Amino acid sequence: MKKKSQSRFNNILSDIKSVKIQGAENVAKAGIKAFLLNQDKKSAKKILATRPTEPLLQNAITKLLKSLNPEKTAKIFLSDLKKSHETTARKGAMLIKNDMNIYTHCHSSTVMDILKYAKKKQKKHFVVYTTEVEPLLQGHKTARDLAKSKIKVIMAPDLAAEQSLKKCDLFLFGADAFTKSTAVNKIGTSTLVRLAKLHRIPRYSCGVSLKFTNKVKIEKRSAKEVWNVKNKKIKVVNPAFDKTKIKDLSGIISEFGI
Repeated sequence: MKKKSQSRFNNILSDIKSVKIQGAENVAKAGIKAFLLNQDKKSAKKILATRPTEPLLQNAITKLLKSLNPEKTAKIFLSDLKKSHETTARKGAMLIKNDMNIYTHCHSSTVMDILKYAKKKQKKHFVVYTTEVEPLLQGHKTARDLAKSKIKVIMAPDLAAEQSLKKCDLFLFGADAFTKSTAVNKIGTSTLVRLAKLHRIPRYSCGVSLKFTNKVKIEKRSAKEVWNVKNKKIKVVNPAFDKTKIKDLSGIISEFGI
């Protein structure tokens, strides 16, 4: 039984690290599931090492490590997270008006649910523009997810971002982390925010307050995701996230409102 549990634990960690499991909230849920299989400090350290730029995961595992009853604590944490997420979706949907063009970047479960709530509950009609998000193309997941909810999506390559953004009335993106002065999200976000500001497009980072942290480490992913080239004269870098200054945002959308 222990061998089977260890195998499941390793599989979850592998799925988190390879980005098979995407989005800060999904990563946190998977991390909790892994911890409940192996409830010790060594396992917690392994879980946290999979995605260093995820305070929601860190906050969850820290709570479980301190708990005398991790199963009960996990249940409460996940329940609170669900309520916060649902409230954030409702608050964010208030910004969406009929016939808007909305821009988004990468794949955020919070942004997805804001858009789906506006479509299903508020009966709003709008179009979403999105990027491919190289090198792992998470934008494809966003497009498929929205299309399933009968939301029209227009996809463009990353370098065509400004052409799409200029057509939009609103820019919504997720957050892997918040600090006092920055919102951390998928690489490219800070550039897109500056472009949106230049074109006077309102821009909001969306995420639950449990993503707040005092200090955040920016994850650098394997260069092989970009180009598996074997040439000593070529160096490939693959930064996964960037920091956007909160002063450049129109606001942050969380369970506390806009």
